[in-house]
Amino acid sequence: MPLSIETRIESGVVIVAVSGRLCFLEVALLDCVNELLASGHREFVLNLAEVPYIDSFGLGQLITIWTSIRSNSGQMTLLRPTDHVLRLFQITKLDSVFHLSGQQDVA
Repeated sequence: MPLSIETRIESGVVIVAVSGRLCFLEVALLDCVNELLASGHREFVLNLAEVPYIDSFGLGQLITIWTSIRSNSGQMTLLRPTDHVLRLFQITKLDSVFHLSGQQDVA
């Protein structure tokens, strides 16, 4: 399933709906966020409800995106990660780095 990205702006917040696998050599999300940052946007919500899988390359991209946003005095929230993605964030301890919203508790 190729990665699909849809963006909209509500009350100054960029909402990025991501659908598909975030994995090796898929850089569309990074490019999209960088363009929005260059346009002056600073507040981002990435909706991950339709992202069933993220590999290490995808995690690296999320970290790069988070770092870019933070270095531009912005904020990023990851919305509704799937159970698999949430488990991955917990295993890698990225759940303590990223601001997560709408997630379910995973044991």
